[in-house]
Amino acid sequence: QVQLVESGGGSVEAGGSLRLSCTASGKIYRITSMGWYRQALGRQRESIAMQASPDNTFIDDSVKGRFTISRSTTENTVYLQMNNLKPEDTGVYYCTVNHRETEIAWTKTFWGQGTQVTVSA
Repeated sequence: QVQLVESGGGSVEAGGSLRLSCTASGKIYRITSMGWYRQALGRQRESIAMQASPDNTFIDDSVKGRFTISRSTTENTVYLQMNNLKPEDTGVYYCTVNHRETEIAWTKTFWGQGTQVTVSA
């Protein structure tokens, strides 16, 4: 099993910045990708940013140019730098990890507990 611990959420005014962190621990063999989803109140969880490698990164159009994802493979940690935050960025941000237990095993997805981000106008 893989456990995820998130940190860095909070409340900011529009235009402010926050940095989210998520560290994976447990019986880790191979993490194939790490990233972030966001769930606003009353809406479905949506993918914001994912990274398999620096050359294989997804950033949703709604945050492109404002959010940056980075990853430390040695520390099994993924970061989300959020700049120029807008009220519509408000929601619970979930860290997600895709992990393979052996070289030939199927990939399993794990989720963090979520961290609240609130942006006021």
